[in-house]
Amino acid sequence: QVRLVESGGGLVQPGGSLGLSCAVSTTSFELHTMGWYRQAPGKERQLVARVGAHMYTGYLDSVKGRFTISRDNAKKAVYLRMNDLKPEDTAVYYCNVVPPLGAWGQGTQVIVSA
Repeated sequence: QVRLVESGGGLVQPGGSLGLSCAVSTTSFELHTMGWYRQAPGKERQLVARVGAHMYTGYLDSVKGRFTISRDNAKKAVYLRMNDLKPEDTAVYYCNVVPPLGAWGQGTQVIVSA
């Protein structure tokens, strides 16, 4: 069973930056590929970034060069640094295993607006 607690969202102007954090309670955290997902109003949840057990990373095309995912296995935490934010990045952001397990956290809201 996985417990996920996201934090760090907020309201930011276009071009601004935010850092998200996710605390993960699970066994063998270091063996899992972890990801950040987002769900915008009226849209399906999508995988934005992933970081594997060996620290390889992958990104949605629309966030490449702007978002950076990282993990700290000792702290069982996953992070997402978001730069040059755009209004289309507005969504609730979630972390989870890739592919996702059944349980989701409460997410953290990111609003990009002038």
